[in-house]
Amino acid sequence: MFSLKDYTYSLPEDRIAQKPADRRDRSRLLVLDRRSGGLSHRIFADLPDLLQPSDLLVVNNTRVIPGRLPGRKETGGKVEVLILSGGNGRSGPADGDVVRDCLVKASKRPRPGARFFFDGGLSAEVIASNDHVHTLRFTCSEDFDRLLDRIGKMPLPPYILKSRSDEYPERNDRAAYQTVYAEQKGAVAAPTAGLHFTPELMDTLREIGITIAPITLHVGYGTFVPVRVSDIREHRMHAEWYSIPAETAARINRARSEGNRVIAVGTTSVRTLEYASDDGGRVAEGSGRCDLFIYPGYRFKAVDAVITNFHLPESTLLMLVSAFADRERVLNAYRAAVENGYRFYSYGDAMLIQ
Repeated sequence: MFSLKDYTYSLPEDRIAQKPADRRDRSRLLVLDRRSGGLSHRIFADLPDLLQPSDLLVVNNTRVIPGRLPGRKETGGKVEVLILSGGNGRSGPADGDVVRDCLVKASKRPRPGARFFFDGGLSAEVIASNDHVHTLRFTCSEDFDRLLDRIGKMPLPPYILKSRSDEYPERNDRAAYQTVYAEQKGAVAAPTAGLHFTPELMDTLREIGITIAPITLHVGYGTFVPVRVSDIREHRMHAEWYSIPAETAARINRARSEGNRVIAVGTTSVRTLEYASDDGGRVAEGSGRCDLFIYPGYRFKAVDAVITNFHLPESTLLMLVSAFADRERVLNAYRAAVENGYRFYSYGDAMLIQ
């Protein structure tokens, strides 16, 4: 269970969702009983019937920044920059400009001093490089965040951008690739399990007694990094900034003391809660940087159930859900999802593991 090859499965390309469901809560929901391995097929709007009135739902309220910037080099060649650090990432003013860590897609690896030019009068200079990450100093004549909101594109995963047809214009992703409860800017990818919620569904959950509590984890560079070691125990996660409000921590700890379930929406919420909890499952308020890597053998302390999407083969996300529900049962569920026509990855369908 520690070999990278243990986390692969066969997925036809047409199962990879290129756009969201017509209505968020009409996506399909595969329910996995992690103790028996039993499966049932529902839709996401059925969630109120599947949860208990005493449950506490923890959601990640990070907001994706439109940080994908197509531009050109001084030589005229094409370049694309993906901003990796947002509001609480590594950033800050430098001589009145703005500094951000970025990925750079170009014909040649950029060197310090290279300059790029974008729409809206925005330009950037490479000031440092570390592995695949480059630090850029951006210069513009207006507020950087407002300019980014105007000219930037949503950082959709490569498997969507590569296969996207003209039937679903990219401008639609501005709303679709954002949860309805997104508030805190700083993510470079959406916490996709939350994309299935609608305001109406959340109201229904509250009406039946379910408490919804926010945390923040800004999805960062780690979401793009494949596991490159054959023994997964040697993999190291990139740290991501998180915050747990005092009120959320209090609600979680009260729920656990009363014997109620804590349900994490998304693997980002799982990692945040587990990172911030002690051996008894008590969650601490506060903020910091989370680098927790969860794989089979991990003992969960704070999370009782998980809502999640279907994840890429050999990804740390698939390893996390395999730790939560048993690798064989998870892979069996994935095979059943493929056979039953479920849609996979960021814009795909969901699982409830309880």
